Amino acid sequence: MAKGEIVIDQELCKGCGYCTQFCSHGCIVIGDKFNTKGYLVAQFTQPEDCTGCEVCAWMCPDFAIDVYKYRGA
Repeated sequence: MAKGEIVIDQELCKGCGYCTQFCSHGCIVIGDKFNTKGYLVAQFTQPEDCTGCEVCAWMCPDFAIDVYKYRGA
């Protein structure tokens, strides 16, 4: 069961890949969609594995990632 969820602002993301490198659970990949600035952007692809650790958000130089943690169960 997932303990967290991330939301990536596609327009702030420049596809640097830091979030993918530092996600220890492989929940994020650089996808095949471009934003309006022409960058391939990160996508949250493994929500069932997310622990809500927030490392992806800490590593994002553009503050494009918000992490939401689930409480309880």
